[in-house]
Amino acid sequence: MSPPGSLPGEGAPIWERAAWVRERVADAVRRSGRPAGSVKLIAVSKTQPLARVLEAHAAGLSVFGENYVQEAEEKIPALPGAEWHLIGRLQGNKVRRAVALFSWIQTADSARRLREISRCAAESGRAARVLIEVNLGGEGSKAGAAPGDLRAILDDSLGLPDRRTASATRSRTHAARSPSGAPSPGGDPGGLTATHPRRRTRPGRCA
Repeated sequence: MSPPGSLPGEGAPIWERAAWVRERVADAVRRSGRPAGSVKLIAVSKTQPLARVLEAHAAGLSVFGENYVQEAEEKIPALPGAEWHLIGRLQGNKVRRAVALFSWIQTADSARRLREISRCAAESGRAARVLIEVNLGGEGSKAGAAPGDLRAILDDSLGLPDRRTASATRSRTHAARSPSGAPSPGGDPGGLTATHPRRRTRPGRCA
């Protein structure tokens, strides 16, 4: 076991690493003056076997991020009480399945994709919580809408049924980094928004 307060070593168990991250998050929340519990920790479970995800859940982690719809389909039935986020790029032919599976879709990157999500949510009687991913760094290897396209995407979403817009910005700390590698601030409001090198904005809920 690592000394108190120190970064757990590579072979440290998940419960120890999760406790270390929670401690850092809680400290950051206190220093910023934000309410306790206002930051949500998402465990990125993509590519991890189900056994590891179950171990993470036993360690107290209950929100998971997956890159691929087909991989998530194999894990979600084993933890139906967990909250699942799609953090990988959403393909058009996977929208219906993604809407049915995930609590959040973090990677909408166009007005067209928002319309598809809204249509599938309406047809299934669900409310889809969506973030618009914006590639602020302009990196070709990264997904996300161009910053200059964001206003048009948001304006187009005004016509979506039962649209609700959140005013705050969310960020995913493991991916939200500037081109220089400096971490971006994390946060957690909740519903469709806009905005960071990989920033998520919430246009609201499509249903």
